[in-house]
Amino acid sequence: MTGQRSDARRNYRLILAAAEAEVAAHGADASQERIARTAGVGSATVRRHFPTRRGLLEAVFQERIDVLCAHAHRLSTAEDSRTALLEWLRALVAYAVSARGFASVLSYEPPTGEPSPHSCGKRIEAAGNPLLQRAIRDKAVAPRVTFHDLLTLAVGIALATEHHENPDTQAGRLFRLAVEGISPAHGTAAVPGNSGPSAPMTESLPNDPV
Repeated sequence: MTGQRSDARRNYRLILAAAEAEVAAHGADASQERIARTAGVGSATVRRHFPTRRGLLEAVFQERIDVLCAHAHRLSTAEDSRTALLEWLRALVAYAVSARGFASVLSYEPPTGEPSPHSCGKRIEAAGNPLLQRAIRDKAVAPRVTFHDLLTLAVGIALATEHHENPDTQAGRLFRLAVEGISPAHGTAAVPGNSGPSAPMTESLPNDPV
C-alpha cells in the first residue's frame, strides 16, 4: 500500500509539472492527452487525479492564487482603502494577462455557479472582497459595485488583450479607464501604475458615475 501511495504522489507531481508547461504554451485548451504523454502516464491516470479540466487548471494556478491571497491580506491594513483595492486589482489583472488560461479558469465560475470551496474564483473572492467592502464603507467606491463586477472586469480585460501586440500595456490602459468609471471623482492620480502626465484619459470616459 505504501508503494502505491508513493507512486500516486509521484504521478501527481509529474502530471502537474506537465500540465503547467502545457497550459503555459496553450492556455485553457491544453491537451490532456499531451499532458499524459509528457508525464509518462495514461490518460486514465490523469483523469483519476483530475476528474475535470477545471480541476486540473485550478491545480496549475494554486501557487499564484496563494500569492494573490497573501497580497490581499497584507493590503487589508493599508491606510487608504481605495489605493489598496486598486493595487490588488491591478495585480490580479496583471497575472490574468501574463498567465495563459488563468482568465478562462475564472470565467468558468459565474456568480450563480456552485464552485468548490477550494476553487480559484472562491479563494480570490474570499481574499479580495474584504478590500472592496472596506473601500465601500469608506465611500471610496460606489456601493452598487460587487466583487463579481470586479472579477468580470479583470477577466474581460485579460481575454480582450490576450492577442494584443503589447498585452500588458493595453491591459493597463483599459484598467485605468475602468477605474475612472468606478470612482471618477478621484481622477487617475492614485491609480497604481499611473506613471506620467499622458496616462489620464478623462476625455474618453463616460460622465455617468458608477
